[in-house]
Amino acid sequence: MKRITSFSVDHTQLKKGIYISRTDDHLTTYDIRMCEPNVDEPLDPKAAHTIEHIGATLLRNGIYKDKIIYFGPMGCMTGFYLITKDLDFETVKTLVKTTFEQIASWDQDIPGAKKEECGNYTYMDLTKAKQAALFFINSSWEHEYHYL
Repeated sequence: MKRITSFSVDHTQLKKGIYISRTDDHLTTYDIRMCEPNVDEPLDPKAAHTIEHIGATLLRNGIYKDKIIYFGPMGCMTGFYLITKDLDFETVKTLVKTTFEQIASWDQDIPGAKKEECGNYTYMDLTKAKQAALFFINSSWEHEYHYL
């Protein structure tokens, strides 16, 4: 079986940051590493679930809502994937920073956190989500432009 591209990336070289992991036609998959793989503590799954709900809501309602295809957590709990259509790296970098700043200061109910809206609606932790968002935005990642 052919090895997939993401397993071919040397994760010992990845730092916090935003990477372009794949481009297909007009779609770009961004690898948002919130923590350094195999070095930093990975995301708490409840925090990741909360970030997913808030982040997806913000991104799909924001100024680039028609260009957001997907936002969701990595299985390894070191960050998120963001798939966009026709957005350049500088725009995405600003969008990610703004989104995570909003998550870090979120003071409303978690969107989609009702039994009717989510298959695991109690599996959330807003405090840890805010801490994780702060951990990411308070680092120097925004000055590093990494590409896979």
